Amino acid sequence: MNTILIMDEDQQIQMLYAEELFDEGYDVLTCSNPSDLMQLVDQKRPDLVIMEALFKDYDGLELLQKISHTYKKIPVILCTAYPAFKQDLRSLAAFSFLVKSSNLKSLKAMIENALNREAPRSPSQYNQKIDRHYPMNWHIFP
Repeated sequence: MNTILIMDEDQQIQMLYAEELFDEGYDVLTCSNPSDLMQLVDQKRPDLVIMEALFKDYDGLELLQKISHTYKKIPVILCTAYPAFKQDLRSLAAFSFLVKSSNLKSLKAMIENALNREAPRSPSQYNQKIDRHYPMNWHIFP
Protein backbone atom coordinates (compact mmCIF):
# COMPACT_ATOMS: atom_id res chain seq x y z
CA MET A 1 0.00 0.00 0.00
CA ASN A 2 1.36 3.43 -0.96
CA THR A 3 1.76 6.17 1.62
CA ILE A 4 0.88 9.77 0.76
CA LEU A 5 1.93 12.73 2.88
CA ILE A 6 -0.32 15.79 2.71
CA MET A 7 1.33 19.08 3.71
CA ASP A 8 -1.13 21.95 4.12
CA GLU A 9 -1.79 24.45 6.90
CA ASP A 10 -5.52 24.29 6.15
CA GLN A 11 -6.99 21.53 8.32
CA GLN A 12 -10.11 21.26 6.14
CA ILE A 13 -8.02 20.57 3.02
CA GLN A 14 -6.04 17.98 4.95
CA MET A 15 -9.22 16.22 6.09
CA LEU A 16 -10.82 16.31 2.63
CA TYR A 17 -7.73 14.92 0.90
CA ALA A 18 -7.03 12.39 3.65
CA GLU A 19 -10.56 10.97 3.59
CA GLU A 20 -10.70 10.75 -0.20
CA LEU A 21 -7.26 9.17 -0.51
CA PHE A 22 -7.85 6.76 2.36
CA ASP A 23 -11.04 5.64 0.59
CA GLU A 24 -8.92 5.05 -2.53
CA GLY A 25 -6.75 2.63 -0.52
CA TYR A 26 -3.76 4.80 0.37
CA ASP A 27 -2.12 5.19 3.75
CA VAL A 28 -2.28 8.90 4.52
CA LEU A 29 -0.09 11.11 6.70
CA THR A 30 -0.79 14.79 7.30
CA CYS A 31 1.41 17.67 8.34
CA SER A 32 0.43 21.27 8.98
CA ASN A 33 3.76 22.71 10.09
CA PRO A 34 6.21 23.31 7.21
CA SER A 35 9.20 23.23 9.55
CA ASP A 36 8.35 19.60 10.47
CA LEU A 37 7.95 18.33 6.93
CA MET A 38 11.55 17.33 6.19
CA GLN A 39 11.82 15.37 9.43
CA LEU A 40 8.52 13.62 8.75
CA VAL A 41 9.60 12.69 5.21
CA ASP A 42 12.88 11.37 6.58
CA GLN A 43 11.16 9.27 9.25
CA LYS A 44 8.19 7.94 7.28
CA ARG A 45 9.55 7.91 3.69
CA PRO A 46 6.19 8.42 1.97
CA ASP A 47 5.75 7.33 -1.63
CA LEU A 48 4.38 10.76 -2.57
CA VAL A 49 4.02 14.25 -1.10
CA ILE A 50 1.16 16.62 -1.85
CA MET A 51 1.94 20.13 -0.68
CA GLU A 52 0.75 23.72 -0.73
CA ALA A 53 3.11 26.44 -1.95
CA LEU A 54 2.04 29.27 0.32
CA PHE A 55 2.60 29.20 4.07
CA LYS A 56 2.39 31.94 6.69
CA ASP A 57 6.01 31.90 7.79
CA TYR A 58 7.72 29.64 5.27
CA ASP A 59 8.59 29.67 1.58
CA GLY A 60 6.80 26.64 0.18
CA LEU A 61 8.80 26.61 -3.04
CA GLU A 62 12.01 26.59 -1.04
CA LEU A 63 10.66 23.60 0.86
CA LEU A 64 9.77 21.93 -2.44
CA GLN A 65 13.38 22.43 -3.58
CA LYS A 66 14.70 20.80 -0.40
CA ILE A 67 12.43 17.79 -0.73
CA SER A 68 13.15 17.22 -4.41
CA HIS A 69 16.90 17.65 -3.91
CA THR A 70 17.14 15.47 -0.80
CA TYR A 71 14.62 12.79 -1.81
CA LYS A 72 14.89 12.55 -5.57
CA LYS A 73 12.69 9.45 -5.81
CA ILE A 74 9.74 10.90 -3.90
CA PRO A 75 7.44 12.74 -6.30
CA VAL A 76 5.85 15.96 -5.07
CA ILE A 77 2.57 17.33 -6.35
CA LEU A 78 2.32 21.05 -5.78
CA CYS A 79 -1.36 21.69 -5.06
CA THR A 80 -2.10 25.34 -4.41
CA ALA A 81 -4.88 27.87 -4.66
CA TYR A 82 -2.49 30.31 -6.33
CA PRO A 83 -1.84 29.55 -10.02
CA ALA A 84 0.84 32.28 -10.17
CA PHE A 85 3.24 29.90 -8.41
CA LYS A 86 3.43 27.89 -11.62
CA GLN A 87 5.32 30.82 -13.19
CA ASP A 88 8.09 30.53 -10.59
CA LEU A 89 10.86 28.33 -11.98
CA ARG A 90 11.31 26.65 -8.61
CA SER A 91 7.92 24.99 -9.11
CA LEU A 92 9.51 22.87 -11.85
CA ALA A 93 10.95 20.69 -9.08
CA ALA A 94 7.44 19.31 -8.53
CA PHE A 95 6.30 16.21 -10.37
CA SER A 96 3.13 18.08 -11.22
CA PHE A 97 1.26 21.30 -10.44
CA LEU A 98 -2.44 21.60 -9.70
CA VAL A 99 -4.73 24.43 -8.66
CA LYS A 100 -6.83 23.33 -5.67
CA SER A 101 -10.39 22.28 -6.34
CA SER A 102 -13.12 20.45 -4.49
CA ASN A 103 -13.21 18.04 -7.44
CA LEU A 104 -10.36 15.65 -6.70
CA LYS A 105 -10.54 13.72 -9.99
CA SER A 106 -7.46 15.46 -11.43
CA LEU A 107 -5.51 15.10 -8.19
CA LYS A 108 -6.25 11.38 -8.00
CA ALA A 109 -5.13 10.87 -11.60
CA MET A 110 -1.93 12.83 -10.92
CA ILE A 111 -1.26 10.68 -7.87
CA GLU A 112 -1.69 7.51 -9.89
CA ASN A 113 0.67 8.80 -12.58
CA ALA A 114 3.25 9.91 -10.04
CA LEU A 115 3.21 6.57 -8.26
CA ASN A 116 3.49 4.75 -11.59
CA ARG A 117 6.20 7.20 -12.68
CA GLU A 118 4.32 8.25 -15.79
CA ALA A 119 5.06 11.59 -17.40
CA PRO A 120 3.04 14.41 -15.83
CA ARG A 121 0.26 15.98 -17.87
CA SER A 122 -1.61 19.23 -17.62
CA PRO A 123 -4.68 19.16 -15.33
CA SER A 124 -7.07 19.58 -18.26
CA GLN A 125 -5.79 16.34 -19.80
CA TYR A 126 -6.82 14.40 -16.71
CA ASN A 127 -10.42 15.38 -17.33
CA GLN A 128 -10.41 14.08 -20.88
CA LYS A 129 -10.77 10.48 -21.91
CA ILE A 130 -7.47 9.69 -23.59
CA ASP A 131 -7.34 7.15 -26.38
CA ARG A 132 -4.50 4.71 -25.70
CA HIS A 133 -3.79 4.32 -29.45
CA TYR A 134 -1.80 7.50 -29.95
CA PRO A 135 -0.71 8.63 -33.40
CA MET A 136 3.07 8.62 -33.84
CA ASN A 137 3.29 12.40 -33.49
CA TRP A 138 1.23 12.58 -30.29
CA HIS A 139 3.05 14.15 -27.32
CA ILE A 140 2.23 15.02 -23.75
CA PHE A 141 3.25 18.54 -22.75
CA PRO A 142 3.42 19.29 -19.02
